[in-house]
Amino acid sequence: MANFSAIYSVGNSVAQYLQNAYPPATATSFPCQFKLVSSSEIATEETTALDQVVSIFLHRITVNENFRAATKVQDAPTKQPLVFLDLHYLLTYWGTSAQAEQTILGWTMQQLQAAPILDSSILSADGGWDPAESVQLTIADLSLEDVLRIWDALGPKYRLSVSYIARVVRIDRTIVPEPVVVATRFTYEQKEAIA
Repeated sequence: MANFSAIYSVGNSVAQYLQNAYPPATATSFPCQFKLVSSSEIATEETTALDQVVSIFLHRITVNENFRAATKVQDAPTKQPLVFLDLHYLLTYWGTSAQAEQTILGWTMQQLQAAPILDSSILSADGGWDPAESVQLTIADLSLEDVLRIWDALGPKYRLSVSYIARVVRIDRTIVPEPVVVATRFTYEQKEAIA
């Protein structure tokens, strides 16, 4: 059962998967790193090393529509409901070459289309994933207006990007065990003898 670290685990796993799958022949012509980034790293693009990098940026987290009702259900007073999430990513190439930008993003899309299911062989262990759990990546169809709003909010000028949704990420309640009783204390009182 996945824990709250699963959100980070998905993006980090996508970055590692793409980096490991990037063909050496393509890397020779178009060197590139695949990196999970934060909004502050994108906002300060001039001062960071975002060059020849495909950034994987989580720009939105939503509750999955199909499981919205299940999220609100509480089975028992001591059991909290699960949360079912969709993670919205923007994959962007940072570089100056049009050929590199389009080639690398084309390869990235092809790779994610060929292997759209992230299973236990791809998902990093820090998410606390159940061995049978998986997450599906699908291309998200964002309108031009939505894309431009994201870039306006981030700060840097528009870059060619592809958007994906990772669904369904199930976050389970972290169970904190109750403390175990290790000692018992008894008190004694002196009673007067009955005559």
